[in-house]
Amino acid sequence: MNTISSYSPIHVVGGGLAGSEAAWQIASSGVPVILHEMRGVRGTDAHKTDGLAELVCSNSFRSDDATSNAVGVIHAEMRMAGSLIMATADRHQVPAGGALAVDRDGFSEAVTRAIHDHPLITVVREEVTGLPPGDWDLAIVATGPLTAPSLASAIQAQTGEDSLAFFDAIAPIVYRESIDMDICWYQSRYDKVGPGGTGKDYINCPMDEAQYNAFVDALISGDTVGFKEWEGTPYFDGCLPIEVMAERGRETLRHGPMKPMGLTNAHNPTVKAYAVVQLRQDNALGTLYNMVGFQTKLKYGAQVEIFRMIPGLENAEFARLGGLHRNTYINSPTLLDPSLTLKSRPGLRFAGQITGCEGYVESASVGLMAGRFAAAERKGEAISLPPATTALGSLLGHITGGHIVTDEEPGKRSFQPMNINFGLFPELQPGLIVKPEGVKRFRGKDKTIMKRQLIARRALADCAAWLGQNSPLAESA
Repeated sequence: MNTISSYSPIHVVGGGLAGSEAAWQIASSGVPVILHEMRGVRGTDAHKTDGLAELVCSNSFRSDDATSNAVGVIHAEMRMAGSLIMATADRHQVPAGGALAVDRDGFSEAVTRAIHDHPLITVVREEVTGLPPGDWDLAIVATGPLTAPSLASAIQAQTGEDSLAFFDAIAPIVYRESIDMDICWYQSRYDKVGPGGTGKDYINCPMDEAQYNAFVDALISGDTVGFKEWEGTPYFDGCLPIEVMAERGRETLRHGPMKPMGLTNAHNPTVKAYAVVQLRQDNALGTLYNMVGFQTKLKYGAQVEIFRMIPGLENAEFARLGGLHRNTYINSPTLLDPSLTLKSRPGLRFAGQITGCEGYVESASVGLMAGRFAAAERKGEAISLPPATTALGSLLGHITGGHIVTDEEPGKRSFQPMNINFGLFPELQPGLIVKPEGVKRFRGKDKTIMKRQLIARRALADCAAWLGQNSPLAESA
């Protein structure tokens, strides 16, 4: 550890997206950090490496549109706040239409290198089996959805609350060279060009009605991994296994990840596909593609058999098949204060997916806030919460104060993992949404777009003010 700082270190437990971002924010403020990461000593069911900030599911950070998409807004706010995760993602992006996707290996390696190279960060490879000891007066637990059972038990003992759990399923990755491009074609939906993209960033596999129905039948009857002791655990709706979606109705997939809208078969432009499977580039070399929306708990043999029914993937070779793991999160609205501190133990904060946020950028953003709050506390400064009008503030508000009901189990049944979305933002002041001059008909869709644009612009302006910056993004959003 570098000794140039006069401050005592803050301990961060967990080297995922949230823990890495928290450590970076703390060190950037001039406070030393000890980052504890168990991988390298003990693995998990989902991680493949011991690299920091490893992406275990998709390689996409989702939309990068800061003008009218809530995810793009939180991207922009994190960039303004000096986010390591966003800066690294920007340097390692791969084409993905309107989304920001990354080369997962290059991304993790770069975050790991940045953390190890920072003079105020010390990385300790060890498993923290209980809550941080008392002499760690300031600490952040960012162990994510794969929190070790021993630590989860310690959290339960401290809080007196049961941790809630849900399943998360991982999508398969296909080798590009094994995809039949005489059947498939390159195209982004509606030809949309995003960061680093060309409008032809996805590989599309078309299905006619008979092929689609046979595929749905196979999914429903496919052999899946059993629930075992996790029987009855709810799924997060944003990450449903493909076979669970199929069970919810024959047309569910056609209106979800397999929707054909905005796509034209380059090999047969006059015939509209009944359904389309999309694959998104997964690495910078373009040799790997992941199956978009195809998270699954099918057993490996069933995956290979069923997914090779997809036109163009008859001879597909898989670099990674889908998998299933358990996610755990705490009942944050009842347990944490507005600065993410455990109410029953001052100085101990939680960050990332264990708090009940969902998604890569959301997890990292909560780490960003926890790190800034902890650093301010160490330096004896007042903790400044992001405005509720910002993406950061709205997500923080959901985690620490959202969806509590007063019944025999306060909060537990109403608080669920959440991605950032415009539904979490405060409403606009009345009168801001007005019909533009020269527009004859101002329909509901147009009003919705304007509302989102105004919320995004307000969020970026308020975030810049919170950070003491001028925001050209806010002016152009």
